[in-house]
Amino acid sequence: MHRPRSIRISVALAIPLVLLGAARASACTRCLRVFADGAVIVGRSMDWVEDPGSEIWVFPRGMRRQGNAGPTSFTWTSRHGSVGVSFYGVATACGINEKGLVANLLYLAESDYGKAVPGRPNMSIGGWAQYVLDSHATVAEAVADLEREPFTIVAPVLPNGDPAVGHLAISDPTGDSAIFEYLGGRLMIHHSRDHRVMTNSPPFDQQLALNAYWQGIGGDVMLPGTIRASDRFVRASFYVDAIPDTLSGTKAIASIFSVIRNASAPLGISTPGEPNVASTIWRTVYDQKDRVLFFDSATSPTVFWIPLERCDFTPAAQVRKLPLAGGETYNGDASAALTPASPFEFLPAVAR
Repeated sequence: MHRPRSIRISVALAIPLVLLGAARASACTRCLRVFADGAVIVGRSMDWVEDPGSEIWVFPRGMRRQGNAGPTSFTWTSRHGSVGVSFYGVATACGINEKGLVANLLYLAESDYGKAVPGRPNMSIGGWAQYVLDSHATVAEAVADLEREPFTIVAPVLPNGDPAVGHLAISDPTGDSAIFEYLGGRLMIHHSRDHRVMTNSPPFDQQLALNAYWQGIGGDVMLPGTIRASDRFVRASFYVDAIPDTLSGTKAIASIFSVIRNASAPLGISTPGEPNVASTIWRTVYDQKDRVLFFDSATSPTVFWIPLERCDFTPAAQVRKLPLAGGETYNGDASAALTPASPFEFLPAVAR
């Protein structure tokens, strides 16, 4: 398995990749900033061709899980409680666990998870991010586990008919970060505190090359302004670096919201059949030190949040949900509106 820890790509290599990146616009952005007081704040946008009916879920420790990939499904028991955001009610798109580990799943059209391996269990892609949240306290711990490839990811189509393909970004309260991609059937892991921004196509190593090219130009002179993934990667990288690290509290949280909103696409920017060109439906920001999920809907003027300290993660606790799919909206601390619910099943998949 090829496992790059850090990637250094020259500006000369980046120039032809600009043309490659121009061929495809993509959806979703993730960015992270470490502040001087030790706070680690990470934000992401969910850009999609339609409202995926996302809702917020609270999962306790001790849950028995299975990868929903047929008789060879991977199984596990959750070690950590978590709060996450669902996608079509069949996948965890992002979330934070009680240890402060955050996982963000973003679309990647080039993903190829390979074929089933004899003797290795299989996992629906809908459970990938949730498994990481359930099982790990730090990025290093997750990398050590996932690099062993304990399961093969199976990626069927989503309920709207689009391919369920994506790459995964994780971060922890120390500011450590890792990106996981499957390309040509091989797992690629980029593990570095420097990997603070991720968008979509092209794959992450090419995103780094594109960013190196624009760094040579200088963001104070010119930044690319379209909603293509390569342009959003460059803008988010420049602006997240520009945030003063002396900010703290609500100002630090607001600063990450300002970056992720800059990388968002207005409502109405969608192309049917092209999930890589889409409007921003919602945004999340996670305070990894104080363990709070902030949620910002593109169709509501208010931001609300769920402090994990208000959630019951004990093994005997009931799964709870914050309804959003029916157009519900909240303001401020919304933990009191969490209601008992049955956990959703991961996207059904049959091993290839």
